[in-house]
Amino acid sequence: MSEPLETDEQRRAAGMRVRREVLGDAHVDRAAAAVTPFTADFQDFITRVAWGDLWQRPGLGRRERSMLTLAITAALRHWGEFALHVKAAVHNGLTDEEIAEVCLHTAVYAGVPAANHALAVARPILEELRGPAGSAV
Repeated sequence: MSEPLETDEQRRAAGMRVRREVLGDAHVDRAAAAVTPFTADFQDFITRVAWGDLWQRPGLGRRERSMLTLAITAALRHWGEFALHVKAAVHNGLTDEEIAEVCLHTAVYAGVPAANHALAVARPILEELRGPAGSAV
């Protein structure tokens, strides 16, 4: 991205575009349909800040951001977010082997149980996306 986004509306529009590119239209459409008055401010916040600002910063590419997100969500044992971001990592070009390496690396820094569970969560998602023959985990 060459020019910084200056308004909330610019960040919101850019964030929605990136969110759709990374997570897929189906997920974003489900999330948008589930917005309530109670959750609207939070959804707007993550669209503008996480997707409109952070995921577009030039310092890291989407592949690296996916690796970090997988490691962090596994370390924190946020399995729903981890599963979502396994799919995002595939959209961002990570191979099954790279996702498995992220889990292995996580074992040393976040614990073997977290990494073991991360592999168990990732495996059926990758098999669903690629089929059993395409999965190395």
